Amino acid sequence: MNIPGPAAQLDGGVGAIAAAGGLHNYQLRLHAEYGPVVRFQLPGTETTVSVADPVLLEATTRINKRPEQLFDFLAPLFEAGNLQVIPAEEHTPWRRLLLSVLAGRPSHERHFARFTALTTALADRWADRAEGGPVELQKDLTALSLRMICEYALGGDTVDPDGVVAAFEEVLTEHLGRLYQAPVPAGQEERAKRAEESLAYLRAMLDQVVTAHRASNRADRSDLVGALVQAGERPARIRDTVMVMMLAAHHTTGVAISWTLHLLGRHPEAAERVADELDRVLGDRVAPDYSDLRRLTYLEMTLKESMRLYPPGPYGARETTEALVLGEYEIPAGATIFYPFWAVHMNPDYWPEPERFVPERFTPEGVAGRPKLAYIPFGLGPRSCEGAGLAMVEAELVLAVLLKRFRFRPAPGHEVIPIERFVLWAADDIRMMVSPRASGRKGLSAG
Repeated sequence: MNIPGPAAQLDGGVGAIAAAGGLHNYQLRLHAEYGPVVRFQLPGTETTVSVADPVLLEATTRINKRPEQLFDFLAPLFEAGNLQVIPAEEHTPWRRLLLSVLAGRPSHERHFARFTALTTALADRWADRAEGGPVELQKDLTALSLRMICEYALGGDTVDPDGVVAAFEEVLTEHLGRLYQAPVPAGQEERAKRAEESLAYLRAMLDQVVTAHRASNRADRSDLVGALVQAGERPARIRDTVMVMMLAAHHTTGVAISWTLHLLGRHPEAAERVADELDRVLGDRVAPDYSDLRRLTYLEMTLKESMRLYPPGPYGARETTEALVLGEYEIPAGATIFYPFWAVHMNPDYWPEPERFVPERFTPEGVAGRPKLAYIPFGLGPRSCEGAGLAMVEAELVLAVLLKRFRFRPAPGHEVIPIERFVLWAADDIRMMVSPRASGRKGLSAG
């Protein structure tokens, strides 16, 4: 049976995507018009099929190949092969090693105190300017998430964390600009040169970190670089692995926190429930311990509902290595299977009134009543995010610290417009008014 979809266009689909305001919006429109399985044009691919039904997605969970052309823009960042698209036989043991570190409680606990200190420093800066104008959530929180991942990946071995952050921003801005063909002002060559110099700086710094680990003969498996050194990975692969970590964790965690605060600022009744829970679990403490996180159940539900409505990474893709049957459709080998996370999360068959913010969807009973793949903010299958557990710990910690100390209100007159910029970004940031919480359980009520 032919897969439904729009008529082919000579421009390869670029115009339709642009007219929709980005690929994320285009997917919502396609699935609303054509159903759960849609054929469409995606620049750089021949046959692309988007699947927004979680039951049908089950048939794709074993695919372990990414479309190389969609990740070409990242190739210059890697010296040991593009880690986003390495072959399955090489990817599987590499993934297993990463999960042994990133998904482990010892690793999370080892870095929790430092994560708390970094978050508290940001909260202190916001407290100094409270009621002095809106804060730009994305700007500040993505910078915090990058500092966290630098601390996690590099530990205390870098003497210039701010230099690492600045260099990575320079590199990421240049390569994302190439991906989205962003207009470049005069001085393009100078910008490209700075990005190359920043990339060289990062590689040299990472070489120093690896050398320090080798010299000290560290054997702590909760340390990312230490685990990679102990596993016998070559220096280029270790450098590339840390670069991927920085890339994947930088914007995504900060953006997820930003969208959560945005939603709580517009739903004061949910914000009050979070405040009540924080007061009950933490008492007079301004930050949680690691063991407190499992008791912050409503905070976790709020974060998950935020990532349903605004998944930090709005889509993913795989490439079929053999013919695949999805319901009544046959997908040929070599086709691109497109995962429209946002469209999956807005599927009304599994999410009644999908545009509403309802944290209670994530009660144990609510979760049990849905297919597993109805909620996939970190992707699915053997290429899903290895750092999902770490990201949740970071996000819950940051939210707990900030919501214990502050209430957040929308900045008057500021419009928040989601756009796709490798992550689901807000076009003009998310600006919010921040004020200290009054002591007691009603501190986050609307006012």
